[in-house]
Order: sequence, then C-alpha cells, then structure tokens
Amino acid sequence: MLGEDGGVDRLHDAARRELGSDNYAGVHPEVLAALAAANEGHVAGYGADPYTEHLQDVLRGHFGADATGYPVFNGTGANVVALQTMLPRWGAVICAETAHINTDENAAPERVGGLKLLTVPTPDGKLTPDLVASRAHGFGDQHRAQPGVVSITQATELGTVYTPEEIRALTEQAHALGMRVHLDGSRLVNAAAALDLPLRALTTDVGVDVVSLGGTKNGALFGEAVLELTPDSTPGIAYQRKVDMQLASKMRFVSAQLIALFEGDLWLRSAQHANTMAARLSAGVAGVPGVRVTQPTQANAVFVALPPGVADALRAVRKFYDWNPATGEVRWMCSFDTTEADVDDFVAAVRREAAAAA
Repeated sequence: MLGEDGGVDRLHDAARRELGSDNYAGVHPEVLAALAAANEGHVAGYGADPYTEHLQDVLRGHFGADATGYPVFNGTGANVVALQTMLPRWGAVICAETAHINTDENAAPERVGGLKLLTVPTPDGKLTPDLVASRAHGFGDQHRAQPGVVSITQATELGTVYTPEEIRALTEQAHALGMRVHLDGSRLVNAAAALDLPLRALTTDVGVDVVSLGGTKNGALFGEAVLELTPDSTPGIAYQRKVDMQLASKMRFVSAQLIALFEGDLWLRSAQHANTMAARLSAGVAGVPGVRVTQPTQANAVFVALPPGVADALRAVRKFYDWNPATGEVRWMCSFDTTEADVDDFVAAVRREAAAAA
C-alpha cells in the first residue's frame, strides 16, 4: 500500500505496544544497527563468515570453552534440530505437558523430528525428579519409545523459573539413567535476569547438555542458535540443520544479531526491563477485586484469572491471549520496549473493567 509520497503507509499504530507476546515487539535499535553494519560487502555463505566465527567466541564467553553454536532461523527449528540430533529414531523426550515443544509447535518435534513426546502434567510448568521418574521407564523394552532426553523450558510457559539447584537435580537424575538434558531457552535471558545469574549458571554449570538459545523474543529480527555444551551431545548436527532447512545461506545476518545481543549486556538490559514491567503489571492488578494472579510473576509473563467478559473488553486496550477460557485465565507478556506508561494505562483499564463487571 503506497502513500502519496510513494512510501508504504504505516500498517499499524506504532505507539501501541501489545501484551500478546514478546514476539510482537519490533527489533531493538542496537540489533538493527548491527544488521546494517553486517550488510556491507561480501562474505562467504553458510556460516563460513567472520560473524559466525566471532559468535563462537561470544558464546564461549557465556557458556564455557566447550560450547559450540549453530545458528538457525527460528525457535521451532532450533528445538527440532537439537532433539533430532540428541536421539535415535526410536527415542523419546520427557517434557512438561505445557512445554512449548508440546503445545505450540504444531507437533513439529513429532511430525518433522519423528520423536515421541512423553508429557507430564505440572502445576507450575516445571519438571521435578519425581515427575520425570513417572515417565523414565521401559528402558530396553522394544515395544516402547526409549526415553533419551529430558527437555525443560526456561523460563517455563507459565512464566516460572527453574533455580540452578532444580536444574542440577534433573541433570543428575537424567545422566544417571543414560539420558541427556535439553533446555529450551527462548526466554533463558529472562530467567537469568530474574535470578541475577550468568547464563552458564543455569546451563553449563548445572549439567545441561544442549540449549536452544533464543533471540527473537528479546529484540532480534529473526534467529536463534542450538548450543552444544557437552561434547558429542549433538552428533551430525551440521547435516541435520541442513536436512531440516535451518541452514541460512547468509548466516552472517543471524550471527550478527546474536553478537549484538550477547557480546555486551544488551540481552541483560532488555530482559531486566521486560521482567520489571511484568512485575509492575502483576503488582498493579494483584489487589483488584475479582482479579487473581494465578502464577508467580518471575520473568516477563503475567498470568491472571479475570471475571467473565472483562478479557474481551480489555482487548480493546491491548491485545493478549486467553490461556484457559474455561477459567477466565489469560496471559500478558511484557517486552524489551514495554513502558511504564503502557503498564499503568493497562492497570487502570483492568480496574475500570473489573469494577464494571462486579
């Protein structure tokens, strides 16, 4: 759609920041600047470029000397590539019932990856050794998919955060049973910011083998990475990435974004801000009659149950999604560019609509 000056007319209200997802946010200006800088001249394709080479040093600074990063296009691709290379064709993945790989990837791990997901109901999105034990059995039984990976999401789909001690308990149990541990880290930065810990304290130092490292939800245009932390935990990943159509020919544009996020403290600044806005939002609605915060607000997600009809009225103010329509539970997500004014305006709307519904 062209405007009178020949340019493209704005297709959205640039001043309106939604609460539907941190994927709604635009690209962080520092990431855009890095993309523009990477756009100069010619470099080799398919990862044989100086940006992807430098990215390895950046990632090792966060995750340790054995870390190797494989940039991919998106989070679903990162999870599928990682899990495929961690398991044989007869392998199975133990995960929470609410895990993103089970609820929001259109069965890609199963349909594309050919894997069996062994899901476990959890009250807060977090696995425990006892919950894993309920699925970690049948080893050697040819009639049963063989549990080979425990996959955890950090922060979880319910906005809760694993502590290092909780992750360590899971990795020790998994390794003792001959299994590996995969961490879906699309919001790993938010968890690290919430706990005020370095990234390796939630991954390498507590025995995680493979990480799907997020970028898009924290200010990247596109691009994530599969991180091999334990040597030989992702055999054949270079080939599998190509088979799964996740090998970028112009990989420098993925790597440049991840460098912009992780070489300095942009990842931390952005995650801290999103978390702070979520905490402000949660505190603002906690005392509103008829509104109940249903999960601890530990990262950048706020889960609340609203009175009937209130959610639909509020969506005229900010877009967001139902989590459980049967109970009136919804999810609000804050991003690196959510402002205090956005939060305070929405809290006022919640108070107004809840009072009208009373």
